[in-house]
Amino acid sequence: MLKVSVISPEAVLFEGEADSVVAPAYDGEVGILTGHAPLMALLGNGELRLGGGRRFKVSGGFMQVLNDQVRVVTEKAQAA
Repeated sequence: MLKVSVISPEAVLFEGEADSVVAPAYDGEVGILTGHAPLMALLGNGELRLGGGRRFKVSGGFMQVLNDQVRVVTEKAQAA
């Protein structure tokens, strides 16, 4: 499982586990599964999807993947 954090300037929107993450990177969608290589990606506008059905609308920011931990820091986010 991935340990996932979704953080906006206003609040921590999610902190928990998911089996996958699909994020709207600046130049296209990025899919993350357990064992993914380390990654830093700029986020664009779109829907962040976590395995298990959680969805967030995000706008800008970045995503970091390291050792099965995914940290999404976004300028704007809300539950979709």
